[in-house]
Amino acid sequence: MTDTIIQKSIYLRAAKAKVWDYLTEPDKLAIWFHKPKVALADGQDYAMFGTESGDKLMWGKVNEARPHDYLEYTFTIAPMGDATSTVKWTLEDVAGGTRLSLEHSGLPQGAEAFGLTLALDKGWDEHLARMRTDAHAE
Repeated sequence: MTDTIIQKSIYLRAAKAKVWDYLTEPDKLAIWFHKPKVALADGQDYAMFGTESGDKLMWGKVNEARPHDYLEYTFTIAPMGDATSTVKWTLEDVAGGTRLSLEHSGLPQGAEAFGLTLALDKGWDEHLARMRTDAHAE
């Protein structure tokens, strides 16, 4: 069996600096994902909260933050139990904007975990679509 890894890539009509803000700044994260109390920064722990509920939804540690090129953090949500996964974002300049790539690895394995994988896969699609909509509206 191979490891389960979710990979996504989107193109945004926005400079890398602006896309970086969507990945690290609380007010921008709240638009498309969940809202931390402080900006994501290299080596720092973080927690993200529901914008409406205020509930803690995910948490982890920023392993590496290289503005405006690469962001990596651990990712834990309650349905994962004690398991910790890793989210990696890569930003690349392209003509007219930025290519944003996501890799979510270290997910729970096996048939019993497949429902969680499907939910995360769908969730990333929905979150990225909201980011694109907002980035392109400005």
